[in-house]
Amino acid sequence: MVIRRNADFSVVELDSPTRTRQELPGWLHKQDLYEADLPYIHGLLASSFSDWLEEVDGYPWISSIVLLHPDGSSLACSGEKELREHPFSRGISLLGHTAASAALETCRPTLMRGEEHSSSSLYGFDTLAVPIFTRTSGIPCALLTCIFPVATAQAADLKLLQAAALHYRSCIYRQFENLFVGGLLRDQSLTQKEEKRRNILFDVMRRLNDHIDVEDVLTEVLNSLEQLYPICKTDLFLSQDYNSSNEKVKPLAFHMSNMDLCKAAFVEGQIREERDTGRHQLALPLQGKQGVYGVLRLDLPDHGFDESDISFLSMLATATGAAFEKAKLHEQANVLIGELRLINELTQRLNRSLKLTDTMQFASTELINIFQSDSCCILQYDMTAQQFVVITSNVPEMVGQIFSRDYGFCGVMWTTKEPIILSDYIASSPVGSHLMDITDSRSLLAAPLLLNGDVIGAVMISKRTANHFSYDNYKLLQVLSAHLGLALSNATLHAEVRRMVITDNLTGLYARHYLNERIGRKQSKDTSGSLIVVDLDHFKRINDTYGHQVGDDILTQVSHIIRTSIRDTDIPARWGGEELAIYLPLLSIDQTRRVAERIRTRVESETNPKVTVSCGISEWHSTDDRVSVESLFYKADMALYDAKHRGRNCIVIG
Repeated sequence: MVIRRNADFSVVELDSPTRTRQELPGWLHKQDLYEADLPYIHGLLASSFSDWLEEVDGYPWISSIVLLHPDGSSLACSGEKELREHPFSRGISLLGHTAASAALETCRPTLMRGEEHSSSSLYGFDTLAVPIFTRTSGIPCALLTCIFPVATAQAADLKLLQAAALHYRSCIYRQFENLFVGGLLRDQSLTQKEEKRRNILFDVMRRLNDHIDVEDVLTEVLNSLEQLYPICKTDLFLSQDYNSSNEKVKPLAFHMSNMDLCKAAFVEGQIREERDTGRHQLALPLQGKQGVYGVLRLDLPDHGFDESDISFLSMLATATGAAFEKAKLHEQANVLIGELRLINELTQRLNRSLKLTDTMQFASTELINIFQSDSCCILQYDMTAQQFVVITSNVPEMVGQIFSRDYGFCGVMWTTKEPIILSDYIASSPVGSHLMDITDSRSLLAAPLLLNGDVIGAVMISKRTANHFSYDNYKLLQVLSAHLGLALSNATLHAEVRRMVITDNLTGLYARHYLNERIGRKQSKDTSGSLIVVDLDHFKRINDTYGHQVGDDILTQVSHIIRTSIRDTDIPARWGGEELAIYLPLLSIDQTRRVAERIRTRVESETNPKVTVSCGISEWHSTDDRVSVESLFYKADMALYDAKHRGRNCIVIG
């Protein structure tokens, strides 16, 4: 069996050179035309008439036959030009009492003489008409008619026309059976195609749901489309903050002129299509339960997509949107888990040490690693001076830098109390930044450190390349900055409490117990050191004369003179009452004496009311038989006692 489809796909012919009609299935012979089919069989009748004309050979007066439809329309004509132009060939014969109308009414072959057409354009012609009946329902579905010159038609001619009608009816049913079988084959083909597509869709959906990685989902759907539609141009546009390595995955840029179709599909969440000369474009939204994530655009040349293609692609796009959403949520869940783990670890590490410098240095290093940045600095806000101070940074030039609270990005954060993300400092920067300038950075991520709603510091992270930080980085730093702010506050409070514990409140010098502790640590590491004990002369007389408030002021003045007369590595302390002490690591006895003399001279000349001091000096070496804090203080105290007996305002070395 050979099935041949016509160019317009309207007719399917069944050619069977080796199989006779009797060999066709019995159920096919029972299929027939019914009255409801008559308005739709004009093409079938005309096509069958053409087949009949090709098959008849030697048939007389073949040139004078007209095929009529029961509705009176002329379907085909085999005659010469004169006959085709005659009203008879256009079906007008049925409007009057013609042989065709009589045959249709009586359902019998009819011969009508020319004189019976007195009121018709057929006057002067004999007409023959034979109705053609359906094979089971028995209704007339067509008429074969023929005209002869008046008084020339014979009964034998009518019999011959009847034979032609039977032959023509066989042509009709051959065409009808071909059409019927062709329709069944088309339905079967469509069913098989739909089943195949369902299987393909099921297989693709299974593979899509097997993937929990966004990149794998995108690659899977693009590869599937390439296999199913090899000549189709496929592009995937995503609105997410996602960079894909696949060249067919691009950002959904609404501002581009060729994106109107994709924009409409994305906004409306519906399939949009556009037909142009020789091309058919489809834009399918990738829609999940939480929204539309992108648009799949397909461009097919020539015949384009049919309805079944569009239905299939719509289901595929829906499946892709759901799979993308699942993979994205899985990815976000992993990121959140990682962030929570990171926050937990960072918080534990921050709380492990209460030393401000160590804590912030650790935080700076971790932030650089977390955000893959080039530089980081953490600033503390000095409420007294109303300025930001850089307390730690991996950029040495930044450490110790001071900025007013209105300067640069610190000023912005001070005002807004909100984090900052900047894609390109060079292209568009609202304010200046010393950090960005000296590091040649382009990307910036910054956040204020808050405590009870007040800004107590800031963290700034930069990268030399543009567009480095994402919105997810922005949100993560916002969370981390809360923990950094708490760590900074805890470390600052701890430092303040420790300062209060180890510092004398009146003089600002260290307390005696801290001095003892520091000397003990120095003696375990150093090879030598010296101690100066300073006592104010006649201090009781000053209190009795001027009052204790003036006495306290004198102690403060002398303490200031001591702090400004020694090195940063030296340790000044209030020994007790009016006695003060200074430990000088690795300083010889002669150098120590010169320091003591500088202090004595300045006290005598700079204090108001004027006072004098006596000094006792002692030293230790690692080679001494007895090295201890107590022995060092004992020798210095004995030297001070000796200075008092020598008349005060002098220095004695013990």
